Amino acid sequence: MKTPRIDLHGEEKALVYALVNEFINDQYKMGNKELVIIHGKSTNILTKEVHSVLKENKLVKDYHLNNWNLGETIVNLVE
Repeated sequence: MKTPRIDLHGEEKALVYALVNEFINDQYKMGNKELVIIHGKSTNILTKEVHSVLKENKLVKDYHLNNWNLGETIVNLVE
């Protein structure tokens, strides 16, 4: 099975909160436990915003930058 992913390239910082939380809620309902959020790595503005949202979401067990691609964050959801 392919890991679900959302690509936030070109999105406004103000939309990140809603997009990420909606994506997480949908994937949790579908039973997916590992997700990928693509935010890019140029200025880190989206990276910081994504990580801020992930810290607050109660469905997120943990998350980390992909060691092979720093423009992606891998997210693990609670059981």
